[in-house]
Amino acid sequence: MLIRLLRDTLAPYSRPFSAALALQVVQVAAALLIPTLNASIIDDGLAAGDFGHMLSIGAVMLLVTVVQAAATTGAGYLVARTAACVGRDLRAAIFRHVQRFAAREMSTFGVSTLITRTTNDVQHVLVLVTAAAGALVTAPVTIVTGVVLAVSQDPPLSSLLLVVAPLLGILAAVLNVRMRGASARVQALIDRVNHLLREQITGVRVIRAFGRDDHERARFDGVNRDVLDAALGVGRLSSLMMPLSMLVIDMSSLAVVWLGGHRADEGRLQVGVLTAFLAYLVQILLAVTAAGNVFVAVPRARVSAERIAEVLGTRPSLSPPAAPLVPRRERGVVHIREAGFTYPGAERGALRDVTLHAGPGSTTALIGTMGCGKTTVLSLIPRLMDVTAGSVMLDGVDVRRLDPARLSASVGMVPQRVHLFTGTIASNLRQAAPDASDDELWRALGIAQACEFVASHPLGLHAPVSRGGANLSGGQRQRLAIARVLVHRPRIYLFDDCFSALDSATCAALLRALADETAEATVIVATQRVSTIGTADRVVVLDEGRVAGCGTHRELLANNSVYQQIVRSQQPGRASGEHPADGRSDESARSAEAT
Repeated sequence: MLIRLLRDTLAPYSRPFSAALALQVVQVAAALLIPTLNASIIDDGLAAGDFGHMLSIGAVMLLVTVVQAAATTGAGYLVARTAACVGRDLRAAIFRHVQRFAAREMSTFGVSTLITRTTNDVQHVLVLVTAAAGALVTAPVTIVTGVVLAVSQDPPLSSLLLVVAPLLGILAAVLNVRMRGASARVQALIDRVNHLLREQITGVRVIRAFGRDDHERARFDGVNRDVLDAALGVGRLSSLMMPLSMLVIDMSSLAVVWLGGHRADEGRLQVGVLTAFLAYLVQILLAVTAAGNVFVAVPRARVSAERIAEVLGTRPSLSPPAAPLVPRRERGVVHIREAGFTYPGAERGALRDVTLHAGPGSTTALIGTMGCGKTTVLSLIPRLMDVTAGSVMLDGVDVRRLDPARLSASVGMVPQRVHLFTGTIASNLRQAAPDASDDELWRALGIAQACEFVASHPLGLHAPVSRGGANLSGGQRQRLAIARVLVHRPRIYLFDDCFSALDSATCAALLRALADETAEATVIVATQRVSTIGTADRVVVLDEGRVAGCGTHRELLANNSVYQQIVRSQQPGRASGEHPADGRSDESARSAEAT
């Protein structure tokens, strides 16, 4: 999996990567040439007293050193740039793929692990790319060429390489095996830390309200300690490579000096040759160590690559149609026929045999207790999730056969949990229509009863909005979300219990303004409050995922026990026939109108 991921991500950068490898070849050649030149200076220049030879060879060494430095700098720049581009592409690929995930895939992975895989896991792959690119050419070329040159200098001393090089290779292989399991454990624990941290930050008010600070601190300390212990284990294993390698290199150098010194003393080995052999030995063993470091980085990168590939390999359950259909006439007619939906792992369906019809110029209200399926019904229309039974039709075409862009243009939804983005009020409203003018934004704010608090801010439309709209009240966030969908101007408006944070007067004014603005559109409102369905042409009562009744307020109040129970729970002591918006009876309302 790691090799496949690297092959796919490095393919667009084959030219700079190849150039980096070529520069590394030049770097290695220059580094291997310097010991031979140094031996010539010692044996042919210094020992023979030939000062001119020393100057000429020294000038060549200086030129070779300059070439080596230039090649090293160029290769390092190209490798770093390639690694940065690969990281950018991997993060973008994960982000684009996750954007296509439905609720099913999001619940399978979780937000915390997706963040970790997009950041931490990608970084581990980049560390391997950088390390491997540096040792991909230098290590094998240095080892092979260095061995040849070392043997050419003195074959008897070269026998040490037959012992030392395999020893370093075995050391790297053992550490590789030990680190794979430890790296997988570290990544899993980082997911847990992110999950717990996100949960505690989101629920900080609840934690403080119930005085659970010490308990939550202990939970985080426990998980954090587990990450520390696991990371220390990986760190100990990875830190063993360099000191053990240097120990082997130093002991090998000591053996070469001891054996070579005796041979030089006997006149069987020149001092310059001994110096060159020692330099080649160190270069060979350092190359083996560099290759070993790459192998040590492989386990963590392999685990991260598998986690990244798991995300990229997950097929979204809501895939766009291969041949999208276009409605013959786009009016905004919604028809849900015997729809059923079951959440993954649920024992029973959240919706069962739900049938609903809504057309332009009408307002349909979905009402029911919490958990009855109102949000699920609304989520089926813009295809935030697909039905598991039945169908959802928009202008006579199944939403699963519509082009996603056309569906988004036709449907505007204000969700139950409003989300605002970091930026300004204007930038949030223009999420729906990037080209909307300031006049259009103010008009939408006026309908949403948000003009007053926006105009009171010195910056007006350019007032800052923090992440999630944390610097705004719940009612302000809801009104801005309603204004945002009004800027969008779709044919179908879906309001999912988005008036809950508004006071009665503001809610009533907003509903009246909405009724005028959406008079020719299809409006579906999901709510738990009877007072918000006063403008509805039809009320659909949901109970445990089924349609328990359908009709006007009067009809349901007269013959539907579920609706009667909802009304009594919110308007106790009032007689049947009361108006849902103001609590007056129908007879009183008619008398008032006549007056």
